Amino acid sequence: MNSEITVNVCLGTGGIAAGSEMVMEEFRKEFETAGVKNAKFGDRCKIHKVGCRGFCARDVLVDVSVGDKTWTYQYIQPEMVKRIVKDHVLGRQPITEWLVGDDYHTFHDNQKKVILGDLGKIDPESIEEYVAVAGYTAARKALTQMTPAEIIETMKKSGLRGRGGAGFPTGLKWSFCAANESDDRYIICNADEGDPGAFMDRSVVEGNPHAVLEGMIIGAYAIGATHGYVYIRAEYPLAVNRLNMALEQAKEKGFLGKKLFGTSFDFDIKVKLGAGAFVCGEETALIASIEGERGMPRAKPPFPANKGLWGKPTIINNVETLANIPAIINRGAEWFASIGSEKSKGTKVIALTGKIRNTGLIEIPMGTPLKDIIFNIGGGIEGDKLFKAVQTGGPSGGCIPQQHIDLPVDYEGLKSVGSMMGSGGMVVLDETDCMVNISKFFLEFTQAESCGKCVPCRIGTKRLLEILTRITEGNGRKGDIELLQELAEDVRDSSLCGLGMSAPNPVLSTLKYFRHEYEAHINQKKCPAKVCNKLLTFFIREDMCVGCGMCAKACSVAAITGEKKKPHHIDSSLCIKCGSCFDACKFSAVLKE
Repeated sequence: MNSEITVNVCLGTGGIAAGSEMVMEEFRKEFETAGVKNAKFGDRCKIHKVGCRGFCARDVLVDVSVGDKTWTYQYIQPEMVKRIVKDHVLGRQPITEWLVGDDYHTFHDNQKKVILGDLGKIDPESIEEYVAVAGYTAARKALTQMTPAEIIETMKKSGLRGRGGAGFPTGLKWSFCAANESDDRYIICNADEGDPGAFMDRSVVEGNPHAVLEGMIIGAYAIGATHGYVYIRAEYPLAVNRLNMALEQAKEKGFLGKKLFGTSFDFDIKVKLGAGAFVCGEETALIASIEGERGMPRAKPPFPANKGLWGKPTIINNVETLANIPAIINRGAEWFASIGSEKSKGTKVIALTGKIRNTGLIEIPMGTPLKDIIFNIGGGIEGDKLFKAVQTGGPSGGCIPQQHIDLPVDYEGLKSVGSMMGSGGMVVLDETDCMVNISKFFLEFTQAESCGKCVPCRIGTKRLLEILTRITEGNGRKGDIELLQELAEDVRDSSLCGLGMSAPNPVLSTLKYFRHEYEAHINQKKCPAKVCNKLLTFFIREDMCVGCGMCAKACSVAAITGEKKKPHHIDSSLCIKCGSCFDACKFSAVLKE
């Protein structure tokens, strides 16, 4: 064999959940059995672990590269490895029926990868591989060739805005902190990603932790900080493990600690594990948690840039913001500013989930239309159902209807229709989703995560949830819509922190665009999407029922009767509308209306 052979196996969380560790071990065994190992081929053959590949719906993803040509396999299981080694690695005959299709390439070709560019290519546990793709050259350049003021000015010119949700200009934020007279300053990476369906920050830390550390080093030098923290939730064990590994490697190389890159600048980073409180994504609550206090926000001003951790000037940036910084230093502010829209520069990493064919992690230029994301990258709606809405910005974001499908995805565009960028979660909804129930689902989350410090959020979200629950259970009353609107606006306008201010967004946006569904629930006692069980009637079609009895076994109140192998019947007077019979029937004989 004259060409180098590399097998890349995705060992991100999604890949591991699909069995990638077993797949990788099987490759090792088969390589050993077949004699494909260093003893025979020198260093020209290797099995290589990489981070998240993005197309999580097709895990386990495996690349087989021979020389400069690469083939990608999808849905790989351990028992398939032997054939890949025999036919492809040894026989040089790719197994075409296992290769990814055109949709895989469409998924990736319609993206522009800055943050995710090296994910899926380098080993996240190897600092040498990060250095080999120009890792830490930006930090070296910043510390040895630029002044702190020049770095801050570069960030301003780039147009980089915070990717954690608010979109505040990064360079401006850094300048506020640097201008404060203080004997010490801090920089914090906010990796406390808590949005349902969001996995952007986790995947970046898992797949390229050194990029985040390098961004922190540059930021620390720019503001004059000698200490940094990565605040990351303990529920991300793989990310935490790789982050700690990266910190040790960086210290061994002299990239952290004393006299970085031969300068007089000292900087070190500690990891602080969060307990999974959603409110600790808010910067002042995060600071309180690091200080050992209960994670609760405080009133602002003063802002953390003026008075933050331990009362010192503090900068808090999220994972994605920090991971952008090395690329900006290396390639220039003008390059970064050339990407995106007029007021929203660069790219945005998005977790694309929901009723969509191609779920996964994507990166698109700011300003990309929703339509392109959903129907080009995402491949359209699963099961050829009709697109109904997309919820952006996490549980505090709004629901954007089909009429705004051409909306550009940037800070201003999303805000104009009552939603928000947030950290980048995007949940696609189809015609089978009930928008009243969706609003209730997200309110359940934010209400449970409210720290309870301020009355509008503590009591207001609870009252909103009570009204929504009443409506979905068929007990909606005249005036509920107006009450929801008024109460949601009050909570938004008077809450202490961003959690309470944005928690009503799902309610306000669904009231704006799907008011007719609320009216149907309240006035007709009907759920148009047939989701809210309390508003439905369950019955069995005799011509489709085979009498298997599964529905009767699932019914907890004995409302279903019938002889074996004969059609069954639901007694509506006993039925509690739990939907268990509908879920249990394998023959689609149980219907609801």
